Amino acid sequence: MKKVIVLFSGGLDSTTMLYYARAKGFRPHCLMFDYGQRHRVELRYAAAIAQQAQCPYQVVALRLPWGGSALLDKEIKLPHRTIIDPTEIPVTYVPARNIIFLSLAASMAEAIDARAIFIGANAIDYSGYPDCRSEFFQAYQKTLDRGLKSGVQEKTIKIHAPFLHKTKAQIIRLGLKLQVPYERTWSCYQGARYARRPCGACDSCVLRARGFAQAGVVDPLLK
Repeated sequence: MKKVIVLFSGGLDSTTMLYYARAKGFRPHCLMFDYGQRHRVELRYAAAIAQQAQCPYQVVALRLPWGGSALLDKEIKLPHRTIIDPTEIPVTYVPARNIIFLSLAASMAEAIDARAIFIGANAIDYSGYPDCRSEFFQAYQKTLDRGLKSGVQEKTIKIHAPFLHKTKAQIIRLGLKLQVPYERTWSCYQGARYARRPCGACDSCVLRARGFAQAGVVDPLLK
């Protein structure tokens, strides 16, 4: 089986992506990040899911000391919006996060001879982050093609974002077919390392709740 890197947070999208890559016959290596996020509890969930799926995982610790996001600075309040306008970039946007994460994933992929990077980015039911759009991934793919040894040798490491144009409900329905353990996932932006229940009010919780409602199923995390 071909090795691939899965950018993995333990959330709804990335967990579905992990099971999707595995179902496609790939051998996923989960790459997780402790970047000072206020919802660091996601790492505990992510590790448990990776272990259950029998996928190797690695946690990279890094710091963005300049802040610039409500996910990094607890002095900035998380937005509680009932209506999310994706044309407005919210304070939960972390400057250049996907650029940083994809760069580290590309480094890992080249080092362990993985041929692809899978990311569960979504540009339909999302908060409006600019680094979750197809234009970004197309541009970044060109960067990998020109800036990596593998690219120069025409053994390009491909970025796969197959959920980019799917709704949350479509992602959830796919995940149910793949038997994704959604009860073990964590999407909420609130929560320290030992949080037990999502807040239900942050953008991520609102989008998750909308997805399950539109899919016509109850979120097992809330049972």
